[in-house]
Amino acid sequence: MIQLSQILSAEQTYMESFGASKKRILQTIAERLSSTLDGVSELDLFDQLIARERLGSTGIGSGFAVPHCRLEGLTSPVAALIKIPEAVDFDSIDKQQVDLIFALVVPVEATDDHLQLLASVVEQVSNPEALANIKSSQTPLDLYNHFIGN
Repeated sequence: MIQLSQILSAEQTYMESFGASKKRILQTIAERLSSTLDGVSELDLFDQLIARERLGSTGIGSGFAVPHCRLEGLTSPVAALIKIPEAVDFDSIDKQQVDLIFALVVPVEATDDHLQLLASVVEQVSNPEALANIKSSQTPLDLYNHFIGN
């Protein structure tokens, strides 16, 4: 089983604005992740993230969202963790605005890995105290360490 620490790095952990809307945030995620991947276009990644959102919001509640998708040409899963300064509407199931985002992109054929990684992400934030600790991070490195559990 792939561990979150294997797909998320401190360099892919951000504490900054990614935009003032869900669409703009997904565009920025696509821009940032595609710039680190060979053969992956920003547009292809954005289109896949949007297509997944159309199936149902990835805002899972408590101010947390997990936009995710499968992508042709990707050889291994990649992720980004983002804490934004001002929460945005993400069409979350609890109607709360989102200020913490874990973006996950996996190869098309990685069905089991995809589901296991999503379960690991949800487990990280399912405890309200753990989520509050993650959200209280003051630096990207603190955010990374709190999320990974270091």
